Amino acid sequence: MKKLVLAAALTVAASTAFAGGMAAPTMEPEVVAEAASSSSAGGILVPVMLVVMLAAVASN
Repeated sequence: MKKLVLAAALTVAASTAFAGGMAAPTMEPEVVAEAASSSSAGGILVPVMLVVMLAAVASN
């Protein structure tokens, strides 16, 4: 009789442990931070430097 009660108690404990079942895994979105770059400064810097160099050469 004790074995029957023990088996019933283990069955109840096991069934409540798995009552919820498997939950679907939730994936958080990956956050990607893009580095801020100033491409307009690089586009204007080279021609300005060229004009300054040409002006320096012309003044000599």
